[in-house]
Amino acid sequence: MSIKLIKISAVYFGIGALMGMFMSMTHNFSLTPVHAHLNLLGWTALTLAGIIYHLFPKAAESTLAKIHFWGHNIGLPIMMLALVLVVYGHEQFLLCISIGATITVISILLFVINILKNVNAPE
Repeated sequence: MSIKLIKISAVYFGIGALMGMFMSMTHNFSLTPVHAHLNLLGWTALTLAGIIYHLFPKAAESTLAKIHFWGHNIGLPIMMLALVLVVYGHEQFLLCISIGATITVISILLFVINILKNVNAPE
């Protein structure tokens, strides 16, 4: 689980960096919210989750970790793709942003519960 999270976070980082470069080259920064969310929720959050799961295997082996992984990686792309479409004037995708965001936030809250439940100091 930990290695999968770190690898997928690197993909988000690459996409976020390319998006930042594209915005810089075109001098069009309308996708800044997408760029920021990909880097924060994709790269940073998932890298840290991967490191935590590596350090605390009990948390990584839980059902909560699996749900967190899949929910985060389903919800975030839905939210980001819909946000791109809304930024470019397709307001009908606002509901998709809400759906993706809800899936992502629920996944993050399950991660928090998992950490509180399964991450303990060594005895």
